[in-house]
Amino acid sequence: MKKILIVGATGTTGFYLTEYLSALRGKYDIYLTGHRARSISYHVGENIHYVQLDITNQDDFKKLPDHIDCVILLAGAMPARMEGYDPQLYVKTNALGTLNVLEYCRRSGAEKVIFAQSHSDVYGSWNKSELISAYAPRELNYVGDHAVYIISKCCAVELIEHYHQQYGISSIILRLPNIYSYWPISHYYVDGIKRSVPYLSLIDKALKGEPIEIWGDPAIAKDVVYVKDLAQMVERAISTSVKHATYNVATGVGTSLEEQVRGIIDVFSPKESPSPVTYRPDLPSQNAYVYDISNAVSDLGYRPEYYFHAMLEDMKVEMGNEKIKIAAS
Repeated sequence: MKKILIVGATGTTGFYLTEYLSALRGKYDIYLTGHRARSISYHVGENIHYVQLDITNQDDFKKLPDHIDCVILLAGAMPARMEGYDPQLYVKTNALGTLNVLEYCRRSGAEKVIFAQSHSDVYGSWNKSELISAYAPRELNYVGDHAVYIISKCCAVELIEHYHQQYGISSIILRLPNIYSYWPISHYYVDGIKRSVPYLSLIDKALKGEPIEIWGDPAIAKDVVYVKDLAQMVERAISTSVKHATYNVATGVGTSLEEQVRGIIDVFSPKESPSPVTYRPDLPSQNAYVYDISNAVSDLGYRPEYYFHAMLEDMKVEMGNEKIKIAAS
């Protein structure tokens, strides 16, 4: 039984990944870590363990097992969860924290590290007509609240590359666009200011049958990825014999804003009084990006299971999941 360590397991992605891996009974001995002192007793049990861990504190790693087979690094400071602006926190958590995790990997004999990278590293490839390759050149946006964040994440990727070449630790980089999921916490931060998560806000409006606006060009499409497809890819990355690769966590198809809004209304609005739609071409359009998943298909056997409509139907089911309500509290 492989020993798996999920670093940063108490967030949304960590919750769904733990659910996915724990359902594979007897396959993994799972260790979960989180920065916060919180109860996740609904996960802890046979072959699932929890350790409170601050990845910026080297001494905290003494709490972990002496040996681990694979580390999945989800923890990190990110703009969507930062009230105000603290660039030092990005560097301390995402760069120095990753170095501490890699040192633990080396000491514990970990064979593999799987890292969640932001798709902002290929910002220069957005809003073009081509599929974005898993090995697209790095082109950052050096302006705005994401700049130091993505610089720190790219630094983490370079540190992982060093430990791969120096110590032979297998490295799988997963490039993540915005990962969709149901979660009761429906706010995030933009430039340090609290905002509603757009798709969750649309779902809330649809449930109430309230009017919904479509901003900008309704035909502009982006890759919409569900958290359960991310969990599927992580598990495949754990199992693969590939030693070193980058994969886009994506569907490989674009979903237009028109399709997104119409799908949300179809799934969530009352049938007798669906949300009316108005168009606002005077307001900004969404960014366009669609990712190439061909190497994930060939290397990992990955196939997206949740295209947009199926994703919405599953999110509707998850709204009744009591574990999620406890996790988000």
